Amino acid sequence: MAKIEKNVPTMEKEPELLNILEVDGVPLPVLSKEWWDKICNFQAKPDDLILATYPKSGTHWMQEILDMIQNDGDVEKCKTDHSLHRHPFLELKFPHKEKPDLEIALEMSSPRLIKTHLPSHLIPPSIWKENCKIVYVARNPKDCLVSYYHFQRMASFLPDPQNLEEFYEKFILGKVLYGSWFDHVKGWWAAKDTHRILYLFYEDIKKDPKREIEKILKFLEKDVSEEILNKIVYHTSFDVMKQNPMANYTTWPTSIMDHSISPFMRKGMPGDWKNHFTVAQNEEFDKDYQNKMAGSTLTFRTEI
Repeated sequence: MAKIEKNVPTMEKEPELLNILEVDGVPLPVLSKEWWDKICNFQAKPDDLILATYPKSGTHWMQEILDMIQNDGDVEKCKTDHSLHRHPFLELKFPHKEKPDLEIALEMSSPRLIKTHLPSHLIPPSIWKENCKIVYVARNPKDCLVSYYHFQRMASFLPDPQNLEEFYEKFILGKVLYGSWFDHVKGWWAAKDTHRILYLFYEDIKKDPKREIEKILKFLEKDVSEEILNKIVYHTSFDVMKQNPMANYTTWPTSIMDHSISPFMRKGMPGDWKNHFTVAQNEEFDKDYQNKMAGSTLTFRTEI
């Protein structure tokens, strides 16, 4: 008899799509209006650490970094269970998991590390009230678009993106899950002026991970030795994480995530968009970017 990994989902029926609920014009993967009310009423704790991102912006990468920091660089502790179970999404209920992530979060002991893709204006009020620390990671929109497209191709619980041309148009219009990338990054950028938010950039972490991890340590008021810092940098590198079954989703059935279509951890290198965008698409995107980001002090690098 085949061995079933702990907490690894199994499939006995056809793949089921995430339910999509529109909230304030933003398409969200939420079970129902009633469940959305439960999310809004989520009771945060002062020592909760929130990881916020737009999809495909380094969420998985940053959660491993934060997990390593919280566990003082103890690699074995970080491998006790799949990261998806150790760090629940506030708003998600995966069709293949027994319970919604919100319930998992409520059962966790402190300190909790909780993830969300919600835009800042839809965050549960208690998170602001309790003054929780929030780490936000933003990724340049071109690479984000390409990564999002490939993820939707391989994840059976997400709508079929058809082809890159169609997904490109939907992304620009904000007609994808979690809505407009532009609104998301700008909303959180504004929120950092009045809340305890560390705003990081994917490209900066890729270029100098040690420097960015030191920023996180300072933000979390956490001291570690140089040895532990170097261990965190090494074990959260893309190449090492890609080989870690507790991080790379390769233990999941292909009926949920089909890595033969596209690996969950694909390339992770800024600038991959150049292998996908046509010249016309790039020119159109740049014009749209200039219009939508006009007046913002946010700047992004599309390669390093």
